Amino acid sequence: MLTKDELPDCPVQTTVQLIGNKWKLLILRNLLARPWRFNELRKSLEGISQKVLTDNLRQLEEDGIITRTIYPEVPPRVEYALSELGESMRPIIKSMEEWGRKYKGESDER
Repeated sequence: MLTKDELPDCPVQTTVQLIGNKWKLLILRNLLARPWRFNELRKSLEGISQKVLTDNLRQLEEDGIITRTIYPEVPPRVEYALSELGESMRPIIKSMEEWGRKYKGESDER
């Protein structure tokens, strides 16, 4: 995790650095709906490896975008959810969803 002083001066570049890969965006998309368990996420993200999912979840957690809750059960249950900071990204991701829908609608007419 970079300190705020180490982040780029450009706010767009900062956002891209924090959530700008395909997997992070898709993880966040899922977490907008509800908390998810690791295996649920892995099954819902076609093509992601266990290592890549683990790495991305760790980075999102370190950056304060998601939370990881361990429930003291046997076997232990772990859930990932958006943090308050992650929730603040909801309008960004929703705007991306709307833009994608509009683009697909326009391209269907061509």
